[in-house]
Amino acid sequence: MADLITVDDPDDPRLSDYTGLTDVELRRKREPAEGLFIAEGEKVIRRARVAGYEMRSMLLSSKWVDVMRDVIEDVPAPVYAVSPELAERVTGYHVHRGALASMQRKPLPDAETILADARRVAIMESVNDHTNTGAIFRSAAALGMDAVLLSPDCADPLYRRSVKVSMGAVFSVPYARLESWPRGLEAVREAGFKILALTPDEKATTIDDAAPHRLERVALMLGAEGDGLSTQALMAADEWVRIPMAHGVDSLNVGAAAAVAFYAVTSGRPGR
Repeated sequence: MADLITVDDPDDPRLSDYTGLTDVELRRKREPAEGLFIAEGEKVIRRARVAGYEMRSMLLSSKWVDVMRDVIEDVPAPVYAVSPELAERVTGYHVHRGALASMQRKPLPDAETILADARRVAIMESVNDHTNTGAIFRSAAALGMDAVLLSPDCADPLYRRSVKVSMGAVFSVPYARLESWPRGLEAVREAGFKILALTPDEKATTIDDAAPHRLERVALMLGAEGDGLSTQALMAADEWVRIPMAHGVDSLNVGAAAAVAFYAVTSGRPGR
């Protein structure tokens, strides 16, 4: 059973995992280096535990202690009970959901391991907006994608905002980070995947005509908001595909485009 510890000093070193959560650059560097990530909200914390992540500690405002009582009784990690005002001073923002947990990261698998049992894979290039990252993972989980591969410069899926937007879906979809780009795509092709590049370019085949759901193994590449896929990524693809647009709209937000494309990729799969 965890120790329930009341803390009233925002500078208490035991709360160091939670300091400066709004400082994106600091947290980007610190969290992977220290092997931690922050889960926010009751559902996300519970999903992280179900996914097998070890809890380092939990930070709760007083009204959330009873809600999380079963978790408190089931984990050996310390639980810090604080006032909402103190939580805001420590984290840098108003913690609306009243519950934060510092979780221990797991070692990431390599791409080859991820690809071995997958048939439908999303590949993200330079997607560094945490909201988009979380939205893409949520769609990947909901629509049956088997795995996600990240280019070296993609945002961290375990950053607090990504985890929150995904509602914990980042815990249920296996992912790996490619070590080089776009050379790392060769491992995808060698594993038997046809690589489709999602682009609004009119020269691309419509995704309906490409019929990706009929392919044995398919990897769908998505680029960053605004810029889209790089020239190098487009050249490395086997085929360009696009989502047909109407009413003069030229493209969708990458999170919305991912959801549409994932459905096209996974619909008609055996067992679905």
